[in-house]
Amino acid sequence: MFGLHAMGLCFGVNSTSHHTKKHFHLDRLLNTAKPIYLNHSSKVLILSDLHMGNGGRLDEFRQNSELVKAMLEKYYLPEKYSLVLNGDIEELFKFSLESIVSEWKDFYDLFLEFEKNGFFWKTWGNHDAALLDMREYRLASSLVESVKFHYEDETILLFHGHQAALVLWQTCSILSRAVIFFLRYFAKPLGIRNFSVAYNSRQRFAIEQLIYEFSNQSKIVSIIGHTHRPLFESLSKADFLNYRIEELCRSYRAGDSEKRSAIKQTIIELKIELDNCYKKGKISGLRSGIYNNITIPSVFNSGCTIGKRGITAIEIEGSTIRLVYWYNGKQNRKFISERDNRPMELGLTGFSRIVLNEDSLDYVFSRLHLLA
Repeated sequence: MFGLHAMGLCFGVNSTSHHTKKHFHLDRLLNTAKPIYLNHSSKVLILSDLHMGNGGRLDEFRQNSELVKAMLEKYYLPEKYSLVLNGDIEELFKFSLESIVSEWKDFYDLFLEFEKNGFFWKTWGNHDAALLDMREYRLASSLVESVKFHYEDETILLFHGHQAALVLWQTCSILSRAVIFFLRYFAKPLGIRNFSVAYNSRQRFAIEQLIYEFSNQSKIVSIIGHTHRPLFESLSKADFLNYRIEELCRSYRAGDSEKRSAIKQTIIELKIELDNCYKKGKISGLRSGIYNNITIPSVFNSGCTIGKRGITAIEIEGSTIRLVYWYNGKQNRKFISERDNRPMELGLTGFSRIVLNEDSLDYVFSRLHLLA
């Protein structure tokens, strides 16, 4: 069956490449990134992969557009967060920029409002790289390939993540026009889904693995998007659940009868959650995020905003980094959290925010330097 893989949208990493060749594009991103200095009062929101379209039935952004607007307008803007949009914001493979801007004009106004809180930057991904040739693009002055946060003496590098796929990078200019033509005039009218790297577990894992290796060797933290898979401290959801179950098993014997009963119940709930990762067919639950014997917290991924049940994002607030989840509060979803966090309702919007995981940046970098 003919698919978009055959057109080169899902390239992997050449495992036989020499180290310097494998990391060449990532080294370049680190050296040329837009520098920003963070302090203990800084607040930053990182979103990626909005894939904004024309508002029609094939526009994947449409289902969560009200949620994104509400959280930006009613939470992050008044809470004085700065904003980084980390690639694939516009879906230019399937839609023209004119149709996207026409449908979502209010969002462009909203994005620019965040400059008043400190800064607004927007990196480009493989689906919106064509913006570089569009001189009239409204957010052109905010467009960069990568952002480099300086936190004390440490570095946090933000980039979309497609740069890790060497073959994709090298052939992008050759194929981009043909791919866009196919998606807009054949795939889009026929309702064919865009099977990019985000939906391919092997390619997704290869890209994450290369970025993980690069980050460890460079002793930096990388924050990416592209694969649509949320990662916190290099762990996927399934990895986190497995680790949590193991920790509870180890602490079971040391507890009294009441504590043992609570641990047993928590393990049952965690196992149900882990089973769901597999039953729902989520490849993120089948493919481990661990790339060596000891997991080093060097890669974070903000996920995407086109999830069926809600969206994920990364927050940096002072010395804390968080993976958060926004969803429709009416769904009454149950979340398993090590910290037993409670959902926060956003006024009368019907939307809620919950912290899935958080940690100190000082701890993250200490672990990185000790283990990498």
